[in-house]
Amino acid sequence: MSLLPHQLELLSPARDADIGIEAVNHGADAVYIGGPAFGARATAGNDIRDLERLIKHAHRFGSRIFVTLNTILRDDELEGARQMAWQVYNAGADALIIQDMGLLELDMPPIQLHASTQTDIRTPEKARFLQDAGLSQIVVARELDLKQIAAVRAATDPARTTIEFFVHGALCVAYSGQCYITHAHTGRSANRGDCNQACRLPYEVTDASGRIIAHEKHVLSMKDNNQSDNLRALIDAGVRSFKIEGRYKDMGYVKNITAHYRKLLDEIIEEREFSEQPLARSSSGRTTFSFEPDPDQNFNREFTDYFVNGRQDDIGAFDTPKTPGRAIGWVTQVGDKWFEIEASDKATELHNGDGLCYYDLQKELVGVHINRAECMHAKKGIWRVFPKNEIASFKDLRKGLEINRNRDMDWVRMLEKKSSERRIGLWAELKETAAGFALTLTDEDGFVGVAEIEQQHQAATDAAKAEATLREQLGRFGATIFEVHDIGLQLGQPWFVPASALNQLRRDAVAALEQARSEG
Repeated sequence: MSLLPHQLELLSPARDADIGIEAVNHGADAVYIGGPAFGARATAGNDIRDLERLIKHAHRFGSRIFVTLNTILRDDELEGARQMAWQVYNAGADALIIQDMGLLELDMPPIQLHASTQTDIRTPEKARFLQDAGLSQIVVARELDLKQIAAVRAATDPARTTIEFFVHGALCVAYSGQCYITHAHTGRSANRGDCNQACRLPYEVTDASGRIIAHEKHVLSMKDNNQSDNLRALIDAGVRSFKIEGRYKDMGYVKNITAHYRKLLDEIIEEREFSEQPLARSSSGRTTFSFEPDPDQNFNREFTDYFVNGRQDDIGAFDTPKTPGRAIGWVTQVGDKWFEIEASDKATELHNGDGLCYYDLQKELVGVHINRAECMHAKKGIWRVFPKNEIASFKDLRKGLEINRNRDMDWVRMLEKKSSERRIGLWAELKETAAGFALTLTDEDGFVGVAEIEQQHQAATDAAKAEATLREQLGRFGATIFEVHDIGLQLGQPWFVPASALNQLRRDAVAALEQARSEG
């Protein structure tokens, strides 16, 4: 089934199971990932055992796992695709993302089918066709504006089909599924997971008279998509699944961008809590972060909201397909083995291993890898940079040049560590029984876990201390995925119960609750 109409889904990418697990930990309601074969990212496949590991972790929080089976298939591949579909289903996956409609003719498992971006959904008619064909979630083309998205929603049934939209990541210059540049250049096919990124290459452009109007410019390269400011409008247009692009991206990207959109969506859910149409996230738990998410810290070609609010002029990254980063200051001196930077924000710190860059006189991006950085004057923000390469190799490096940073090693190292906590709220109640005690745990989704122990009722010599001990021991959920909101004590009097007995009771109740969640 599709999402309930009031539910919002944050859909994150994963290159592998470990990244997928961190996506869940950082607040993803769903994760899409490649299977053993037939994915539109040919080198981002995963075996079934790794998928099972991710699925088990995600389902603890009610997050869903979607597996890509979204290439165009040859006739001799159909049986292999069918077998993989059953393997993925038996592993516990929640949906398959497909492009080839021939799959609908096969003996497929009873699993949800989602329309890949490769199906190029631009019209209400196509969306309705896919809904009627049985697809429960469809991702509309990135090129649509709000009115067009709303028209797709109006033509489909929210009880049958969820509308999905890309809110962040790389943009293709062509409609997904309709790009044949790779095939024209190489004979390979983007529709079979083998895009050669021709749109990121430099080209020479001439007019009808043969006059060169652009020399070695990346005229097909788009800026990166960022819909952070448009989430409310997209919700109002009918979008319920908010998709982050990036199945080739690294762990730091997935952590940071997932956390960024988790915070934004949670703010919207909270502000609409008492509205006529309240919203809810589609999975369980509350996520907290040890860092402040910042999309500018990851690789990006500068950002655009593309066509959501109508056609824009400034959507191209024509000078470079690389990441220019953000400006941090300017060059004040150039030595024979170093150069000095004055930071515009005096609190800026440079680190060994940072990546800097600047535009040369031809507007080509030049990268600088810092081998060593020394602070020369903290109050003035003066830093001396010793690059990995020779100073003479840096074209047009000169005094007054603006310098950007596109890799902050302090940020990178921070995200290599544990950076989030995701916990499901619960309420605990301890009751005395004829033979001992019973602990009932009820989580925020209504699942219940109960455990009992046989324990002699022993009166406490210090009632206040005994009650405090009961609450302390029963409230220790740090090693679990749960956090306790309240502990109720339904006791005739505060009994003395050994800490070891309380700990075992709590562990057994948690195990029962996890079992109830897995079966629910």
